[in-house]
Amino acid sequence: MEQVAAAAVVDAQGIVTGWSEGARLLTGRTAQDAVGRPAAELLAEPLSARGNGAWTGSVVVRHRDGHPVTVTVAACPVLGPGGEAAGLALTAVPPSPDPDPDPGPDPDPGLGPTVAERAFQQASVSMSVFDPGQRYLRINDAACHVMGVSEEALLGRPFPETVEDAEHSRGFNWHLRHVCETGRPVRYESFTGAPALNREHAWSIEMWPVRDADGTILGTALAALDSTEQYWARERLALLNEAAAAIGTTLDVVRTAEELIGVVVPRFADFASVDLFDWVLDADEPPPSVPGGDLELRRVAHGSVTAGTPEAAVHLGEADLYPAFSPVARALREGRAVISQAGEPPFMRWVEERNARAPKGRPHREGVHSMMAVPLRARGTTLGVAVGVRVAQPDDYAADDAVFAEELASRAAVCVDNARRFARERTTALALQHSLLPRGLPGQVAVEVAHRYLPSGSTAGIGGDWFDVIPLSGSRVALVVGDVVGHGIPSAATMGRLCTAVRTLADVDLPPDELITHLDDLVTHLAAYDGGADDVAELGATCLYAVYDPVTRRLSLASAGHPAPAVVRPDGTAALVPMSPGPPLGVGGLPFEAVELELPEGTVLALYTDGLIEDRDRDLDRATAELCNALTAPATSLDALCDTVLKAVLPEEPSDDVALLMARTRALGAAQVATWDVDPDPARVAATRRAATEQLTAWGLEETAFVTELVVSELVTNAIRYGEAPIQLRLIRDRTLICEVSDGSSTSPHLRRAHAFDEGGRGLLLVAQLTQRWGSRQTARGKTIWCEQTLPPST
Repeated sequence: MEQVAAAAVVDAQGIVTGWSEGARLLTGRTAQDAVGRPAAELLAEPLSARGNGAWTGSVVVRHRDGHPVTVTVAACPVLGPGGEAAGLALTAVPPSPDPDPDPGPDPDPGLGPTVAERAFQQASVSMSVFDPGQRYLRINDAACHVMGVSEEALLGRPFPETVEDAEHSRGFNWHLRHVCETGRPVRYESFTGAPALNREHAWSIEMWPVRDADGTILGTALAALDSTEQYWARERLALLNEAAAAIGTTLDVVRTAEELIGVVVPRFADFASVDLFDWVLDADEPPPSVPGGDLELRRVAHGSVTAGTPEAAVHLGEADLYPAFSPVARALREGRAVISQAGEPPFMRWVEERNARAPKGRPHREGVHSMMAVPLRARGTTLGVAVGVRVAQPDDYAADDAVFAEELASRAAVCVDNARRFARERTTALALQHSLLPRGLPGQVAVEVAHRYLPSGSTAGIGGDWFDVIPLSGSRVALVVGDVVGHGIPSAATMGRLCTAVRTLADVDLPPDELITHLDDLVTHLAAYDGGADDVAELGATCLYAVYDPVTRRLSLASAGHPAPAVVRPDGTAALVPMSPGPPLGVGGLPFEAVELELPEGTVLALYTDGLIEDRDRDLDRATAELCNALTAPATSLDALCDTVLKAVLPEEPSDDVALLMARTRALGAAQVATWDVDPDPARVAATRRAATEQLTAWGLEETAFVTELVVSELVTNAIRYGEAPIQLRLIRDRTLICEVSDGSSTSPHLRRAHAFDEGGRGLLLVAQLTQRWGSRQTARGKTIWCEQTLPPST
């Protein structure tokens, strides 16, 4: 028989006042026969008192022919004009007949009217049924547990009245209305709390319309599956993927530990720390195993959901002694994650020890209920431990969390170990690197520079190839490249001594040939002090020293046994600088000669060591031609050109170190340089000062006029009084404002302290106090006194 729905209305006195066609089909009674009769006369079994509120349950009615019919009835209160209870509206659906001709023995009457109703009520999934007004019609036991109340307390009540007025509740109610209005089912996921639950849960919710035989929507049914475990499993997987990208971005042990903390806080822990053994930080050899007893580790990183990490009992950089009983010591000895919960003796002793060590953080440790210690192990070596603590997060750490933490810790440990290995290698070569290369190329505008240093792959290690860029007075710059014979620490230390000597001589502002001569004398003296030993590392070293002036665009250079640099002019032609290198340092026998040439702006200079073009079984002329050809290749930058040259010229397995220094020349135009010839007459000082002031105004440097006037007055006056003609004043607008006064005397000035009643002697002292730096240099026609002033930021 086709299943039908029936409806009836009973007033407050229990009299039937409404009877549907479905009720007639269900009971065989017409509306004329049923309306006006007490509802109790239509029942086959008496009904327990249900009151005037909404309810749902099984009812046994008597068919017109006398046999009983069991139906599921949902009762909704009917209100009168004043809001008083006026009766009940009843809807009923009879059970489907069993198609099995041999249904077997009768079910136990204690199971209720139908198996379907029991299945609904006992389902582990939270299920509810709402009428079109979003009022509860049915709710199973799982849903009652979530809501924290009985079914009777919810039936007939609108959903919004049973929950807090929160965004997720409003969204839930909106979905109920949407399903009822559109007739389309809805499936979505939500991460929210519930009235009877102490934390948020993940829910997979499905809502669908409930229709009668004619398709009319009678209400909305829903099923909500608690998918919290699956949700956290997805979260842990996402966290692992995030950790793969976030941890190990640098080869720094501390930074790697900080990245691990950043991943786990706050999503996995409210507080976390990373402690490492001292040998990890000191880049020493690891011990064969984790020692027994108490363990001392050093805190390298920690983090908390609370600003300032007040719950930390150990400051960053401090050592912490973990007793043998502690979960941390156990995790390190056993090589696995150890979980400890509130109430367990080791946990309570650990918390008490933390409070005793740092009592100020005690209030922030209130509520700590779970902690996990995970060893950081990589390549069979235990490096340290990561500790996670939960305070605000309600869930204790569980076995799934331990599996996740061990996987995360293993990835982080590999990154920490990589950083440790790198630090160890870096520590070994640190002194060498500081000697080999300048710590940072200084800022200057004379040239644009790029460089490469490639140590050889031989077991001898890093050699003594080196280069330097040294700013000089007058916006000039010195380019230096050198090579010490041999490899290893002695050669690197020798290179450091030579580099320091070159910088010292460059500060004196010697011409290239004189500087190389002084450097050669130094090496000769070092050999003499060592009793003429042939193993003096400086002996046989080579060096090329070049000075470029962006005002005159002239390059002056000299070499001690070093290969000549290559020059690439703006027209694309490349060639070696024609020069005769002198002997290597300390060899003696021939003088050092300087070569000078004028370069167009944009010329590229390539200074290099012999490892780039010299090798066993390699023709030097062919290698030089390859170098010049590679220098003319198109490149977007000097860095790219460096890579192009190395790729084209360098052997596949170079047997020597290679240093490559490339510089593109710039020029200071006439608009940036102003020059005045000064008559050796004290009366001309004022006019010269005015001319300098006018030039500063033209440059927009009025802020520097006061200091510049004083400097010009002092330097020009000194040149007239103590120097010789010709006298010249030059102002250069570069990164700084440079003031130069030249005269024909070779006598160098010096500072002296003037006495109280001296009429003079304070000029250079005043210049030194008012300017950023000052100095003097010898020229072919005398000397030049110079000083530099810092320009205002707006310029």
